[in-house]
Amino acid sequence: MKNYIIIIFLFASLLGFSQNPNRTFESFTYDNNVLEIKVNDGAYKITPYSENIVETTFIPNGENFNENSHAVVLKPQHVKSELLKSDASYELKTTGISVTVQKKPFQISYSYRGKPIISEKMGYVKNDSLETIQFNLEKDEIIYGGGARALGMNRRGHRLQLYNRAHYGYETHSELMNYTMPIMMSSNQYMVHFDNAPIGFLDLDSKKDNTLTYETISGRKTYQVIVGDSWTDLIDNYTDLTGKQPMPPRWALGNFSSRFGYHSQKEVAATVQKFRDERIPLDAVIIDIFWFGKDIKGHMGNLEFLKDSFPNPTQMIKDLKADHVNTILVTEPFILTTSKRWQEVVDKDVMAKDSVGNPYTFDFYFGNTGLIDIYNPKGKTWFWDIYKGLAEMGVTGVWGDLGEPEVHPSKLLHATGTADEVHNIYGHDWAGLIAEGYKADFPNERPFILMRAGYSGSQRFGMIPWSGDVNRTWGGLQSQPEIALQMGMQGLGYMHSDLGGFAGDNQDAELYTRWLQYGVFQPIYRPHAQEEVPAELVFWDAKTMAMAKKSIELRYRLLPYNYNLSFQNHKKGTPLMRPLFFEDDSEALKTEASEYFWGDDFLIAPILKSQVTEKEIYFPKNGNWFDFYTNEKFEGGKRVTVKVAEDQIPTFVRGGAFIPMAKPMQSTKDYDGNTFELHYYYDASVLESEGQLYNDDGLTADAYEKGHYELMVFSSKVSAKEIEIELSTDIGSDYQSQTKSIELVLQNISVKPKSVKIGRKKTDFTYNKDQKTTTIPLKWNTSKELKLNIKLK
Repeated sequence: MKNYIIIIFLFASLLGFSQNPNRTFESFTYDNNVLEIKVNDGAYKITPYSENIVETTFIPNGENFNENSHAVVLKPQHVKSELLKSDASYELKTTGISVTVQKKPFQISYSYRGKPIISEKMGYVKNDSLETIQFNLEKDEIIYGGGARALGMNRRGHRLQLYNRAHYGYETHSELMNYTMPIMMSSNQYMVHFDNAPIGFLDLDSKKDNTLTYETISGRKTYQVIVGDSWTDLIDNYTDLTGKQPMPPRWALGNFSSRFGYHSQKEVAATVQKFRDERIPLDAVIIDIFWFGKDIKGHMGNLEFLKDSFPNPTQMIKDLKADHVNTILVTEPFILTTSKRWQEVVDKDVMAKDSVGNPYTFDFYFGNTGLIDIYNPKGKTWFWDIYKGLAEMGVTGVWGDLGEPEVHPSKLLHATGTADEVHNIYGHDWAGLIAEGYKADFPNERPFILMRAGYSGSQRFGMIPWSGDVNRTWGGLQSQPEIALQMGMQGLGYMHSDLGGFAGDNQDAELYTRWLQYGVFQPIYRPHAQEEVPAELVFWDAKTMAMAKKSIELRYRLLPYNYNLSFQNHKKGTPLMRPLFFEDDSEALKTEASEYFWGDDFLIAPILKSQVTEKEIYFPKNGNWFDFYTNEKFEGGKRVTVKVAEDQIPTFVRGGAFIPMAKPMQSTKDYDGNTFELHYYYDASVLESEGQLYNDDGLTADAYEKGHYELMVFSSKVSAKEIEIELSTDIGSDYQSQTKSIELVLQNISVKPKSVKIGRKKTDFTYNKDQKTTTIPLKWNTSKELKLNIKLK
């Protein structure tokens, strides 16, 4: 009886006391799982997509239902549901999420397995300039979401503008950045996605009256409520709704050479050669705007190599490829009126228009320009033909810059409507254009699409976003974990920063070193900056270069672990970087971004301030943690002050974890998935554990779906006297697996084992007393399971 009273009280607190007094219930229909409620000023259409997702649309009188979503790709599934009726309400009930429609006063509320989630407050209201949808919040909810911002993890109390806009040189605070999203996520483990493209605002209780309000200039009055049994489950459900991220090419997890910018073919070749001379791993070079013009201004839109500076680009790209270096070129959606292609795009009707049908031109930093209308089939085809030609030349990556778009006048008209109606989805649809082009013309290739602006669901195009023009300061570094963690929660698992910082001429070796150390454990390893201070470590002093080289070498050694994170993200939407509250529900962690999980098994504490010699670390509960460098053991659930070294950041591994590591290499092309180290972190308190390693050729699109893969699974069972380790494999239908050469390293073994057996046969091993490691060389035919027994006593 007490539990029942508590639930009733929670519902009452969620419903609040503020209803829409002008909305009255009139009638309902229920057909094929869809509940339609007619009210005096319109109709509600409520559709369950699954037991974890329900969509609600309000259609005002005089308007038609618009079923086109730019974000959603999931089709409503056949969900087992029922409609429970009473004199006072209707409840559309599934085995998970349920929607209750109270007749008088009119009210819509949501629950999950009997637990209240959220309710409409005023619901839909049209004001003079904006249309709004309003909800009740609980007073203690912490709110995440809204896209990329630097506000602290708890974004409650802010009215966030939904208008993608670059913030040059930001540091610890940025209310508006390149990539906004109409998403609210609650510490109560649910999310609301407002499924509408036009610009507006997301008000996260700015008036401190426990109210969530979505505000927009026009469009759909549609939102989805999404729930899950865990944070990873919630994100899995959301990315089912909006699309899963395809796996990037494996080389995308390597090191990039990039700056603003390389002025010539000669400069590109010399820079790459310096990496090779210094034996620093490298997989890609990014060439900024000087590939099509000598100067910063006046040439944007040429989109062809400037022969004076790049006399033989095809040979350059071929030579780089022979050296295992991929070429990525910047492109922008602006065609300047001074560019070589201006008359061509006018003649071919490529550009967005003004009110009388002429190309809309305007001034911005780079010159007088127009904007490619990717919503016009002619513009879309023309733009893709540029990319297709570059891909045929050998270019393997696309960098889409300024895609907010950076300047997008409200009076500009696209083929489908106004600038403000498509502003926030321009980058999204630009990435979609490229992804669709690759599927049509290069169906076996994985595209690399680097962009700084997009929308809900852009991950499904393979978009890899970065956090914009961050200042090259400690303040700039401090905001980066928050931005990446928040975006990963919202489906964009590859959000990353320009390592070292982009804006300004601050040459700080310590800052550069710490940023690159953090980069080892962020999704993409890409130093990039204005050229006053070098972005590439090969142009720094010997000490800085040596420490940065150490970071990059570790990044490459972790390639198999990181590639498996890409597989997890592809299958479940799970971010590569994860907040501590994903596992530990301690209240203080709900706003914590100074530490995070890297995948399942690493705990990372980046150094975000100067001259740090020690740092207090919180070790998540329900397990023990081992220092990655010293193997010192730390008990979970405690805060401990640890010493901080100059050449690495605090890094810890979960007890019981399996960490696959590669041998040293100079590029991912050298990676051999048949030869690797497998480190097992023995912890007597972890009686059973499991790890995995996904492998394919690193290039084929949809390799997993085509059966062109192998998935190795490692498991352990621990008792007082022995450790049992088992290796097994799921081999895809179109994959020829090979015998593996594995160096199995058991960490934290304080006494030399009595024996090691494979099956019933003893095998050789080596024991290092000082490092407390046992190393076992293995040859494994993956068509069979391999079982080891390590006798400890």
